Amino acid sequence: MKKYFITGIGTDVGKTFVSAIFTEALKADYWKPILAGNLDFTDTDEVKRLVSNKVSKFHPEIYKLKMPASPHKAAKAEGIVVDPDKFILPETSNSLIIEGAGGLMVPLSDSFLMIDLIKNLDAEVILVSMNYLGSINHTLLAAEALKLRNISVKGIVFNGDSDEEGEKFILNYSKLICLLHVEKEANITKDVVKNYSAILNISHFF
Repeated sequence: MKKYFITGIGTDVGKTFVSAIFTEALKADYWKPILAGNLDFTDTDEVKRLVSNKVSKFHPEIYKLKMPASPHKAAKAEGIVVDPDKFILPETSNSLIIEGAGGLMVPLSDSFLMIDLIKNLDAEVILVSMNYLGSINHTLLAAEALKLRNISVKGIVFNGDSDEEGEKFILNYSKLICLLHVEKEANITKDVVKNYSAILNISHFF
């Protein structure tokens, strides 16, 4: 089983959209270990909506927290302490796309961060970057944090309007590869996800 953890340089950079693309392209299973907020229509529900293949399975969250906040705050509001030992990989022989919540340094408890979860799961990272003023700094900080913890990074997905100079600098400095460029889509549908999955070079993953 190959495990790919989709994380971002921050919140709302397109992780769920990108997760759907990779789930579709690899016909992989999907798992969001922890969710905070949006329980009426979860990220898992969204990826299900966007994936067309009949192979992918969607595994339940370990924690589903009501408050749309950092997981440690949302958990405290419900009297819950997030236990790192409860994050056990789903049983599957398929490749697995794991989607994080927020960015790398988001706290899941007072002493456990999202990046710690990635390390514990021994998953390879797909880093989602969105082009905005300051995103070079945020992307390189994320890449450095992963490198310091000896976490393997498969590559970067750039989301939104292209910034050729910024992207070139990020790739040259980090020595990472660009796996995909995703445009800002007005309406994200199954067909949009299919189109991106068709241009993703899946030879990087097998």
